[in-house]
Amino acid sequence: MSFEFIEKLPTPAEIRQQYPISDRIKEVKAKRDAMIRRVFTGESEKFIVIIGPCSADNEDAVCEYINRLSRIQEKVADRLILIPRIYTNKPRTTGEGYKGLLHQPDPSKKPDLLAGLVAIRKLHMRAIEESGLTAADEMLYPENWQYLNDLLSYVAVGARSVENQQHRLVASGIDIPAGMKNPTSGDLSVMLNALVAAQGHHTFIYRNWEVKTSGNELAHTILRGAVNKHGNALPNYHYEDLQLLLHLYGERNLKNPAAIVDTNHSNSNKKFDQQIRIAKEVLHSRNHNSDIRKLVKGLMIESYLVEGNQKIGCENHVYGKSITDPCLGWEDTERLIYSIADLC
Repeated sequence: MSFEFIEKLPTPAEIRQQYPISDRIKEVKAKRDAMIRRVFTGESEKFIVIIGPCSADNEDAVCEYINRLSRIQEKVADRLILIPRIYTNKPRTTGEGYKGLLHQPDPSKKPDLLAGLVAIRKLHMRAIEESGLTAADEMLYPENWQYLNDLLSYVAVGARSVENQQHRLVASGIDIPAGMKNPTSGDLSVMLNALVAAQGHHTFIYRNWEVKTSGNELAHTILRGAVNKHGNALPNYHYEDLQLLLHLYGERNLKNPAAIVDTNHSNSNKKFDQQIRIAKEVLHSRNHNSDIRKLVKGLMIESYLVEGNQKIGCENHVYGKSITDPCLGWEDTERLIYSIADLC
């Protein structure tokens, strides 16, 4: 048999019961969700910055980063909403390599999915309790959404998942903003088709249940650049790209037209230091065109305590340095957030 059934995992309800959230977390999430919702519906002019490590590989380092972020949030609260990236699933193009905290709570050890489910829930809970900030995570596995649905304020559907039927339909049942990235090919029609699906209502099979969803009016697009047939990066954050997306939105009957620009990945060709320049260009485009200003609700930025990245298990392991894609370091991150606030 090709499948080896190792262990039956607890249901989301069982995990939530074993690790319940506090009244403080409930209160923080309700307040943050309402504040973020108003940005996507156009009721608030605040700008969203989804920022943090490429992957959340170490609980202590991630929480230290988010606690630092919370102190900045207090200073820019009149203009910005900071949403920390706590990405506990790491998509792998070839299926090889570190797949995130869910798979390996200890990156140096073998996968342990049960321990991973507990670890990711504990991490999100600790981050909120300590910082007062609710986070974003990637919905790599649609079946796992409910393990964290009482903790997250933002969900992203990745470039390799956005064409998948299950991801689209599950996004239609989520009550927080769900960002649909353009695929690696760059075809914006694929992203917009995913958005139509996510904003629609559906009946389908989910976790052995027949379920019905009412549609997610907060579903929106994320521009993350593309790759051509030669493997060359093609950015899609420029003024003309934003105008095109605005035009394509106008052709469809979609609620709350909104976009987030991912400053890394194929937009920066994974040159992490270029995120600073890209962020400022996007903000310049917003300030130049009032329609683009209404469309672009925020930025997605990869940063950590220490800039760059490192290999898992390297001899001189650096605390707070990415073990996946390279990230901005803390000093540049802090300066960039204040610059974004000034340009908003």
